[in-house]
Amino acid sequence: MAKQFPQLEEPHRKFIEEQHMFFTGSAGPEGRVNISPKGMDSLRVLGPSRIAWMNLTGSGNETAGHLLQVNRITLMWSSFTTRPMILRTYGTARVLHVGDTGWDELAALFPAHRSARQIFDVSVDMVQTSCGYAVPFMDYQSDRDTMQKWVDGKSDDDIRAYWEEKNQATIDGKPTGVPV
Repeated sequence: MAKQFPQLEEPHRKFIEEQHMFFTGSAGPEGRVNISPKGMDSLRVLGPSRIAWMNLTGSGNETAGHLLQVNRITLMWSSFTTRPMILRTYGTARVLHVGDTGWDELAALFPAHRSARQIFDVSVDMVQTSCGYAVPFMDYQSDRDTMQKWVDGKSDDDIRAYWEEKNQATIDGKPTGVPV
């Protein structure tokens, strides 16, 4: 049975910290809905109504583009181990780029990463838990090192060129706001 909460409670925070991955969901007023899996050490719960997520370079940049159109975001965690539960946070987000006010403060909460594209400063206005009884058991092996190897083989200029080529527009052709 789903339960709703006005903010994150300590058991929710603990559950989030135990998960190795999470999913983001966003959409503009028209076009495609985006759902993306995220991992690595890229998320921090900063309080009962605030989450920071450092977004690393990827093949697309849908969330940033959607937030420019409609400021709403959903983050979701699912347990693949003994305790069946799905947790979703609903809210809005402020998008920060290198050089923006607040970037340095939030970036300091994460391991340094040369491909950090944005930080999403999420304001949570509702939390929902549900059972997760149909979610399969899965074993965590390790984080992938693919992103780090890709970054290690690129200069900062190469990464910015990639952003210019791949991250300036959503798949629906809307701007994402990534500076190059």
